Amino acid sequence: FSKLDKTIHEKARLGIMTLLASRAKPWPFQDLKAELEMSDGNLITHLRTLEQAGYLSGEKLTGDGRPQTLYTLTAGGREAFEGYLAVLEQIFKLGR
Repeated sequence: FSKLDKTIHEKARLGIMTLLASRAKPWPFQDLKAELEMSDGNLITHLRTLEQAGYLSGEKLTGDGRPQTLYTLTAGGREAFEGYLAVLEQIFKLGR
């Protein structure tokens, strides 16, 4: 259990990481917010934590209409998430 990445393990951040890992294209902030049913402030706080850990990157787009920020996993974030899932698998096997 000590091998679980505490940055990812928090419920909201696990949700963010799972969504970002689930598809190759970036997720817009508003789509993440809707899918996770989170407030702007709560989502921003968790995105910043993951960004500071180097697990995701955000790209702000401006142009027609209002600005939009798109989020993707970094290579390090994908590696950390896969490692997290591997530890969960080990824990799951112990429980069988």
